[in-house]
Amino acid sequence: MIPTVLKFSSKDCGTCHRMAHYDAKVAMELGAELITVMLQDTATYRRYRKVLLARYPTKDGMGWPTYLVVIDPEGAFTIRGELKGGMPKGEFRRKLAALLPQGEV
Repeated sequence: MIPTVLKFSSKDCGTCHRMAHYDAKVAMELGAELITVMLQDTATYRRYRKVLLARYPTKDGMGWPTYLVVIDPEGAFTIRGELKGGMPKGEFRRKLAALLPQGEV
């Protein structure tokens, strides 16, 4: 099953916007799908809210943006890891690659 990277962000977050210039491309190059979940997009947020609340029940400790690496986000999901906050492209690539399953993609 292809891993999914759920990006929880906000339209008001400058760091989230800067990361959007490369996060989807890096995820795709590493064999994952990226889904951006803007908190202002209520339909998409409701769809993936259960995943976010499994890791952050009160949303305390979230970074902007917060990336959750998930297997089967639409079903009985498994969270494989997370990345929080903004970072340079190379660091994002290295950290995301470490969270993705090797040889299972």
